[in-house]
Amino acid sequence: MAVEVVYRSSRDLERLFMDKAEADRHDKMLELAELLAEVLQKAVPSLTEQQVEEAGIYMAKNRDVFAKAFKSQPDALSELLNVPAEVAEPVEVAAPVEAAGAEPTKPAKAAKTPK
Repeated sequence: MAVEVVYRSSRDLERLFMDKAEADRHDKMLELAELLAEVLQKAVPSLTEQQVEEAGIYMAKNRDVFAKAFKSQPDALSELLNVPAEVAEPVEVAAPVEAAGAEPTKPAKAAKTPK
């Protein structure tokens, strides 16, 4: 029997990754998207929760382009205008569980099947 190691983002429990670095990047992107959504909701209260979530994810996925634009290169945003917009797939963001002194739990082992 072969053993395969997979990684899961702590903020998107449905998605599995074969590479730890990729899972970490996805987790950081979702963290940024969540913070951007909070800021957008505060700045424009008339936006729905879904709209701010989609906008936050879009901005987080394109953070490099937005960073260039904010650093006196507004033409960088033209990159996003020339590419068809991705429809943000809904991502369930799990609320971080914080317990004092708690260590991460290991996934349960699968039951052995009789030979």
